[in-house]
This record gives sequence, structure tokens and C-alpha cells, in this order.
Amino acid sequence: MTIDRRRALALFGLGGAGAAGEAVAAKPRTYFAGRAAFLHGAASGDPLEDRVVLWTRITAEATTAPIAVRWDVATDPGFKAIVRQGQATAVSARDYTVKVDVTGLKPATDYFYRFRYVRNGKPVGKGVGGRTRTLPKGQVRDVVLAVVSCSLYPNGYFNAYDAVARLPRVDAVLHLGDYIYEYGAAPDDYGMASPTARTRVPDPPRELLSLDDYRRRHALYKTDPALQAAHARAPWIVVWDDHETADNSWIGGAENHQPATEGDWAKRKAAGIKAYYEWMPIREPAAGTLPEASWRRFQFGDVVTLLMTETRLTARTHQLDYAHDLPIKDGKPDVAAFVAKLNDPDRRMMGQGQEQWLAREVDASIKAGTAWQVLGNQVVMARVVPPDLKAAMGEAAYGALLAKLPAYVAKPVEQGRGLSLAGLPGNLDAWDGYPADRTRVHDIFKAYKARPIVLSGDSHAFWANELWDDAGATRVAAEFGVTSVTSPGYGDYLPGAPLDQAYAARNKEVKFTDQSAKGFLLLTLEHGRATGELIAVSTILDPKYETRVLKRFVVTPGDGGGVKALAEG
Repeated sequence: MTIDRRRALALFGLGGAGAAGEAVAAKPRTYFAGRAAFLHGAASGDPLEDRVVLWTRITAEATTAPIAVRWDVATDPGFKAIVRQGQATAVSARDYTVKVDVTGLKPATDYFYRFRYVRNGKPVGKGVGGRTRTLPKGQVRDVVLAVVSCSLYPNGYFNAYDAVARLPRVDAVLHLGDYIYEYGAAPDDYGMASPTARTRVPDPPRELLSLDDYRRRHALYKTDPALQAAHARAPWIVVWDDHETADNSWIGGAENHQPATEGDWAKRKAAGIKAYYEWMPIREPAAGTLPEASWRRFQFGDVVTLLMTETRLTARTHQLDYAHDLPIKDGKPDVAAFVAKLNDPDRRMMGQGQEQWLAREVDASIKAGTAWQVLGNQVVMARVVPPDLKAAMGEAAYGALLAKLPAYVAKPVEQGRGLSLAGLPGNLDAWDGYPADRTRVHDIFKAYKARPIVLSGDSHAFWANELWDDAGATRVAAEFGVTSVTSPGYGDYLPGAPLDQAYAARNKEVKFTDQSAKGFLLLTLEHGRATGELIAVSTILDPKYETRVLKRFVVTPGDGGGVKALAEG
């Protein structure tokens, strides 16, 4: 497809980008000379061997003038050994965010950075900053990644982020999507029933539609001290999922977007993406590429090739829905007809361009002798059929459970049992809704004899899965699904139900799941093994918490690609 670069950049507010994406003035500027503050912390991201993106946002009242910002990078926290420095400009066209792509750094090196605003030609105060790290080059012993997903602001405290900030070692933090949520602050809005919602009220207090709305929600999140601490601890590598625009988004719309009352989807999507690029430490889109095409590679020496994918906004076809797409024949659901529609090869999560990129990168990684190929991916890839809780609990206990549940919970529980009996997936918004595309990804892994680990967010649950090919004969990959930071999981609605055991008993690919815990994944990758620690926080209703390792799993690579085993260890 031919892209009109000028139109694409203008649409997303990225025209005339200079260093760090700042707007370029045609005449000398008169800079703001009053008082300003850094209220939203600082962050780094998209590290490479010789560079890293630095981010902050500066706040000043009653001005539309540009604000000069000095940045420094040093090898010591006292900034006595400064190795790079410069000046950036915060402008209203980018909501006074500042992003600098600092080059000329050394591989596998810890750096400290800071931002200070400039008044009368001199930097003022201590400013704000953090710690970052470049990617290693050549032979590496191990790589440590923290993986997070799904932070619903009103539903609880971001204790998982605080726990990540306190880790003794983390080379990078991966965020797999739903960094923000688009919902409002009405009593029945998502998360507003939580006891913490009284003090953690979404801003703006309405569903996000405009660019200003999305900017304000990002700004709210980045006032959270736990999130600020996690950003300051290490570089982040991020990808959006659906809630950065709207729930269950796809290329042509979203379940939570009604054009009749909420306007044009393309305009809303553009607003969400523009705010995301402004407020996140992600490298700006290359010239000639659409901003949605955010897939990219990160090479951690000879241990890990990390491939961040995009499965929402570039190619995803509309999700199927049982209410509309499961036909009724002779008074009964026509399961065969639905499965045929589900398996349509034209149903896409990735487009051909991204698939070709994935194949090239996996091939290059294997040829280079890299130990692991890791997919940073938004949604669960394993085949997952809902559990039959009636069979797991017994008729009497199941009946008692249903009797206690509100109708809006009891109905989907019963529907899930019906899907389980029919052998149908429960989440059509995950890879289960696009099985032909999943097979194409599996085929890439098999063709190049890759040793893949798939990382997944979105589900608000921990998972340790083995991914098998369609014939069920070859173990293709391992998958770790990370639970949410605060967003409610299936287990939160069914306390006491044996969901975890029932899921594992019903599904070959599911080795372990926890449908209630909140926390993060700590993934340590070495030559010959990868260890995933599912780390839970004790509560999200109080900022005082403890952490514990729920489970620890070790993945060993297969001799001819794939994985030999995923075992508790």
C-alpha cells in the first residue's frame, strides 16, 4: 500500500518533527520565563545498544509559550560524569511532553538521566530523572525482564508497579497493553465499584473521545507515585492493546465505540495514538510508516531477540460474537457452521507485512545463534476452552454458587459451561478468535526451528501454557500470560470457585493459571533455560502490601526448535 507521508503525519500531529519530535519554529522563539514543575515524572524506553529514548512532561500555568528543557545523561547518580547533554523544547502542540532519542551510548551500561527546565538561559533546580540501561551486545550470561499489563486506575493501587521499582535487578520492563483505560467515572463504569475509586477518580470523569481526553487520562496515570517509580527504575518497552483507544478495538472500530453518538472511529483512534506517542517513552514512527505499525525488534546480545507485535489497529478483522455469529439450526446452535466461520483464513490478527517481518526476524535470530525468540504480544495465544464448573464442583455446589451470583455474572458462567461442552473458546478477542492466523505464526516458529516464548497480557490472569501445533503432535512454544496490575479477573467475580484447577483440567495447553491474583511476571532468560516467576501482590486495596512467588516455571528449549518442556521448578 502506498502511504501519503504528509497526510499520515499531519493526521497524527507528527508533521515537521525534529529532534525528540518537537515542533520546529520558523522564527526565533520567546521562551517561557516563569515557574514550572515536573509533575508527571520521567521515563526511558525503547533501548538499543547505543541509544535510548528519554521522556518527561513539564507543567506551567497560563502559558502557550514554548519551554526550554535541559537534559543530561551520566554514568553516576550525582551527575559528575555527564556523557551526553542537550536542550529540548516543550510545546503546546505536544502537550508539553518532551522526548529525546539519546545516541552515542555504550552497550550494557547503566545510565542516569535528568531533566531541568531552563529560565533566563540556565537550568533550574534538581529537576526530575531516573535510571536506564542500554541493550547488551555479543555474548551475554542472562537477561531479566519484568512484564506488566492492564492497570485500571480506580480499581486499586498500583502495587505491582511499586514492586517492579524495588527489584534488585531488571534490564527492561515490558508493558503489554491497557496502560490506561478509556472508561468514565459513573457509578456503573468499570472499576468504580472498588473501595479505592473514591480517591482514585478517573480524569476526565467521562469516556475518552477527544485528544484532550486521552491526554488528561495519561496525565492522571503518570501522577501515580508507584508508576513514576517503575518508570524511573529501568527502560520500558511498550505496546498498546485495546483500551488505549477503546475496548475490543479492531482496524475498523471497537465494541466500545458507537459512531452514531461518538463520531468517526478514525478520528478517535488517531487521538488515542497521538496521545500515546506523546506520553509514552516509545520511539517515534519512522518516516513513511503509519503510526499504528508499531512492531519492532530488540536484541539482548546472544540470549534474546524480543519481537514486539501489534495485533489491534493495523490488520485485525472484526471479532466474532456468539450472539450474532453462532447460527441456530432446527432450534440448536450450529456449531459446525460457526467453526467454519471461525477458521476462515481471511480472519486476521496480523497483516501480511507484519507476518513477513516476523518471519525475517525469527530467521535472522536463529541464524545469529540467539538462544530465545520472545514475542511481546497483547492477548493469550493458547487454546482455552472455558471450564465446566458444574462437572468440577458437583451439581449441588454449582447450583449454590449460581444462586449467590448476580444475573450479569451467572449468565456468562452458564454460557461458558455451554461453550465448554461444545469445545468452543471462551474469548474470541484473543488468538482463539483467529485460529488460522495463529497457525501461520506457529508455522513461522516451526519453519525456522525457533525456540519461542510468547508473552501475553489482556486476560487479567496468570498463565503458564504449552503451545502445540494444530495436530497436537509438536510442542511449538511456551507462553507466559501476565495478570493485571489492578484490573479485575474472572476469579474476582467467582470467589471460591475452583476456576484455576478446572481450566487446567479442561485444556491441554494450560499447565497453570491463577484467575484472581494481581502482580507481574519476572522472566530470566539464560542459554539453555528460561525461568518465569509469577509474582503476586497481597492486595491492591491498600498501598501497604507484600509480594510472593505464586509459581515458578522453567522452560527448556527443544533440540530441533520449539520447547522441550515447561515444568514447575
